[in-house]
Amino acid sequence: MESSVGFSLGFLGLFFGALISPIWARFIVEKNSLTVTSPENIKGNYDSAIGNFGIPKYGGSMGGAVVYPKENKNGCKGYEELGISFKAKAGALPNFVLVDRGDCFFALKVWNAQNSGASAVLVADNIEEPLITMDSPREDEEAAKYIQNITIPSALIDKNFGEKLKKAINNGEMVNVNLDWREAVPHPDDRVEYELWTNSNDECGPKCDMLMNFLNDFKGAAQILERGGYSQFTPHYITWYCPHAFTASRQCKSQCINHGRYCAPDPEQDFSKGYEGKEVVVENLRQLCVFRVANESKKPWVWWDYVTDFKIRCPMREKKYNKECAETVIKSLGLDSKKIEKCMGDPNSDSDNPVLKEEQDAQVGKGSRGDVTILPTLIINNRQYRGKLEKGAILKAVCAGFEETTEPAVCLSGDIETNECLENNGGCWHDKISNITACKDTFRGRVCECPLVQGVQFKGDGYSACEASGPGRCKLNNGGCWQATQAGNTFSACQDIGDKKCQCPPGFTGDGVKSCKDINECKEKRACQCPECSCKNTWGSYECTCSGGLLYMRDHDTCISKRASETKTAWAAIWIILIGLAVTSAGAYIIYKYRLRSYMDSEIKAIMAQYMPLDNQGEVPNHVNEEHA
Repeated sequence: MESSVGFSLGFLGLFFGALISPIWARFIVEKNSLTVTSPENIKGNYDSAIGNFGIPKYGGSMGGAVVYPKENKNGCKGYEELGISFKAKAGALPNFVLVDRGDCFFALKVWNAQNSGASAVLVADNIEEPLITMDSPREDEEAAKYIQNITIPSALIDKNFGEKLKKAINNGEMVNVNLDWREAVPHPDDRVEYELWTNSNDECGPKCDMLMNFLNDFKGAAQILERGGYSQFTPHYITWYCPHAFTASRQCKSQCINHGRYCAPDPEQDFSKGYEGKEVVVENLRQLCVFRVANESKKPWVWWDYVTDFKIRCPMREKKYNKECAETVIKSLGLDSKKIEKCMGDPNSDSDNPVLKEEQDAQVGKGSRGDVTILPTLIINNRQYRGKLEKGAILKAVCAGFEETTEPAVCLSGDIETNECLENNGGCWHDKISNITACKDTFRGRVCECPLVQGVQFKGDGYSACEASGPGRCKLNNGGCWQATQAGNTFSACQDIGDKKCQCPPGFTGDGVKSCKDINECKEKRACQCPECSCKNTWGSYECTCSGGLLYMRDHDTCISKRASETKTAWAAIWIILIGLAVTSAGAYIIYKYRLRSYMDSEIKAIMAQYMPLDNQGEVPNHVNEEHA
């Protein structure tokens, strides 16, 4: 009766029998690490397969003591009926219940253990085989009622490891283990890439109702992540194909488009009434094109608005699941309906549809990711999520995909926040005066990390010490240094520059952190040492006065006569006048000498011109006496 994902196609089931075949490749079992911490002889790390229901602690870990009940070892009956309780006593580790595989659904075993106080369940395989994923029943209406209420994690362990645990417990040894999901989702950087394999069919029972509720609840967080650039989300839709030999059959014609290439099960599983599978395929295609058109407009988060609005306004049960209703929703969201129609193509053509062909190719597992065969399926950083499709659980898993300390604020919401900082600041450093703490809550648990406050970075180990560093440090609690104010005067020991961060200012002595004590310069004879001086100590300084009308010169620690000071001032003024006169006289003398020299040069040139020709003059005429000619 147990359900194993390794051998199933999820809630769509094999409605088509042999007519409609899925794309096959491989299914990968998602695992978490299980560490035995005691007893010594089985201490070590072991693999365990994460159950596909309940709420795994993605991004975190939990420790517990393994309990193997003496009655109801397969967990198929309620433990409360047998008077068995797994609730841990105050101060003790939580109890992890070990049960045997067989005789009933995996989910029922976990449900029974949870009702009796178990914190986690380990199911020991009863055959030698590779680990498989424990899935919930597909078609059991009764089981669906309790599956949605399972909140504890569970995992399957192999037969050999299970025998080791049972032997240790039966020998009276305390078996402590730690379940670790910190590496269940890769977290390489500060952006998460995730995809949801979903379906537009809203009449497939409890699992469809669960999917509808999840889309409504998670929409807000998803849009915050997308708008902030923290994530890259992509929706996907599983399709099947009809074997070529049966494309003309009634079943394929009613459930497939593009001549049997893309198919979905009949919503009511009744070919004679209600909606047909091909109408589901068309709406799936429309929702894919809504995402593509919204993504082209740089608003990929509008997809969440469309699918949630469509499910509210166009439900199958009200006979509104059609093109006309879909276009009303598209118009209300301001999307381009013509682009969406062009993207969808012709569902009646005998050729591949590019959009749906990509979806079929994407179903096949690549790298570390297995095939997508379960609906719904969430894939985070190329790793399939296992567990309950519920807002808090999914948000925790998505946030586990961020590199630690880079997760956005939405990852610290009330749904998944650990709140470890509320009690004793999580054991981290805390400054009581300014109420600054190094404790930071994350979905993984608290982190002790020195904070950045008002542009000032604190440095230290985050546990015992954090100190403000760099320029501006004195603005915050005076940099942790001493500071005091008296009579309107404030002194501080904080220094923004230099190696020594806290140093008492001049006039004080002390460590600069806890205290700085005023120095009595008068008592210690550090000032006012001249005979005429009279010293009075003040807070952080001193006052010195001179007797006999003398004037105190602080720089020289001496007293001088006020008259002497006035005389010196007068002589200084006289000297300035004398120097000014001397400079003026020297200037006048230089000008006089220059003019005298210029005058002499011109006289000499005139005299010389009378006796000899100059270079620029013509020859002087020779006057001959005509009488002697």
